[in-house]
Amino acid sequence: MTTNFLRLDTFSINLFCYHWQKSICHSYKYRWFVLTTEALSYYDGTIEKRGNRKGEILVDTIRGIEEVDNLSLDLNNNVFQVVYLESNDCYTLYIVAETKRQRETWIKMLRDVCKGKCSSFFSKYHPGVWTKSLDKYTCCDQIDRKAPGCELSFTERHDDMPSVGKHHGYTANPTSENTEKTYIAIYNFKPMAEGDLQLFKGERYEVLDNSLEHWWVAKNKNGHTGYIPSTYVRKLCDLEIYDWYYKDITRQKCEEYLLNDGRDGCFMVRDSTTNKIFYTVSLYANGKPRHYLIKQIDGKFYLAERCYFSTVPELINYHKHNAAGLETRLRFPPRHGQKTAPTTAGFGHDHWEIDPSELVKGKELGTGCFGTVYEAWWKDNIVAIKLMKPGSMSEDSFIEEAKTMTQLSHPNLVQLYGVVTKQQPLIIITEFMKHGSLWQFLKSKVPGILNETERLIMFCVDVCKGMKYLESRKCIHRDLAARNCLVGQNYVVKVGDFGLARHVIDDEYSSSYGAKFPIKWAAPEVLKYTKFSSKSDVWAFGVLIWEIFSGGELPFANMSNAEVVEIICNKDERLKKPKACPHSVFTQMMNYWAQKAEDRPSFKNILSCLLEILETFKLKCSFMVGVPSSGSKLQNADEALVSLSLSSQRLSILPLCNFIRTLTIY
Repeated sequence: MTTNFLRLDTFSINLFCYHWQKSICHSYKYRWFVLTTEALSYYDGTIEKRGNRKGEILVDTIRGIEEVDNLSLDLNNNVFQVVYLESNDCYTLYIVAETKRQRETWIKMLRDVCKGKCSSFFSKYHPGVWTKSLDKYTCCDQIDRKAPGCELSFTERHDDMPSVGKHHGYTANPTSENTEKTYIAIYNFKPMAEGDLQLFKGERYEVLDNSLEHWWVAKNKNGHTGYIPSTYVRKLCDLEIYDWYYKDITRQKCEEYLLNDGRDGCFMVRDSTTNKIFYTVSLYANGKPRHYLIKQIDGKFYLAERCYFSTVPELINYHKHNAAGLETRLRFPPRHGQKTAPTTAGFGHDHWEIDPSELVKGKELGTGCFGTVYEAWWKDNIVAIKLMKPGSMSEDSFIEEAKTMTQLSHPNLVQLYGVVTKQQPLIIITEFMKHGSLWQFLKSKVPGILNETERLIMFCVDVCKGMKYLESRKCIHRDLAARNCLVGQNYVVKVGDFGLARHVIDDEYSSSYGAKFPIKWAAPEVLKYTKFSSKSDVWAFGVLIWEIFSGGELPFANMSNAEVVEIICNKDERLKKPKACPHSVFTQMMNYWAQKAEDRPSFKNILSCLLEILETFKLKCSFMVGVPSSGSKLQNADEALVSLSLSSQRLSILPLCNFIRTLTIY
């Protein structure tokens, strides 16, 4: 058979090769390319003196030939990609041409040759690249290296070439993977104990055993198995594999991130605050954040009418290229809102007794009823350690409970990593919180912080989230107060010292009847009968809110413990409203201080109420921005708001004066 060589005049091309199954190679090499009807081959050397052949791609294995967005591959222009199969795996070859015309010529020649061979192309591709520096695709923010393409390929845009059909990704043999067991690492994880498995963000792992809550057994691509933290991986279809999705972030925190970034087009997607079946797109444009509710009709997602999508990622990708009624198109997640890896439940899957020789003690952070707290390091991990006062705890009973406590894990709980029990003093190792106790933080920020009502409500919300988790786990705190909550990165508040109070021996925790508990935070049934429950924690939570809105003042400051017992149990008196506390919040606090435990709300219900108060307070300053069906932009939500009509399941635009009574805050 005659071999027809198709070539350009003398040129050289940079070569960048990416292997889906291995690490990225960042080296560039000049290669001389030769295209025949059978293969695309590349050589070292020059056109005058061709060297050894370095590789070839058979034409009938090619599954895509597309341009690459300028500047996405190490700031190079005129890049194109060749996607091909080899040994039942999928590879992408990135080639940097010298000019735009050269790129266009080579793409056309390659497509013509593939058309002659009746090659079947994938129906979608990535116009960007997956980079190690970002740990995601530059085009769609997916962190999965094998993620389906986000744009229609040449074959879908033109009908003269066959496509692979329903297969939209770059995985050569998708049926070989058990998608039910396949997860994506959304954070890097370095093994901390023998038997742990290292995780690399963006890599796929097969979960072999997920029977434990916090530690799963998984297998990596090389067949190695071990334990991984369950919070570090997500399923292929989970929105959390996208850097623009922030599941539980509040509207206020979202706006902080967007304002700190300050770039037009910066955006985030979050769960709607009051209706978890909806999502909200929060977008920074023209100097302020705007919020758009993602709505659904007939199972399709949309922001603007006539632009319906089967999935949220498809909708986001569309609006990355088309404003379609938004103030501007979606461009990128915030730089300063990068997700931080959550704490793990203990150091390793079964590692709660810590060798004290592995701890390096730093500066003192404070002293409390339990002992002295220090900043410290454990194997390059910054932690806080508490050296317990001799005789301050019933050590035997605490040690029995410590192993269970390490398995309590939540974003609003200070993580207990482990303990040192085989020498004195007893040492407790916990997560390090950079801003110290909530009580200290409040005292240091008075009086200015008392004017930041939103932030103070957010502190209450954070604590309530942690307590809701403890409530769901049938765990009673017994000592909930501002001194036992800590403030960390991004001013997130976490509940600490849960479960420790029952082991304390300290006069501050003694009532006039000899019981051991914090009197001024105690519910009537605790003062009378030493009866603890989640409802007594609710009472203490009300006192904690009082502390927050009083700037860290001591409740019942001028009263003795005996006097507090008298007015709470016999006179049915309560703390007065702090000047900075909104009436809506104080009304809720009075519910927490109901005389009978059964009349107090659960933390689950409290959280819903606090979130509504937070959003209502925010609504005083700004209204939600909606997208009208005409596609024109809404500049001011005071002019009109978009509402979903339940009767017609269509959008209707109502004047604000007629709409305000039925406004649903999210």
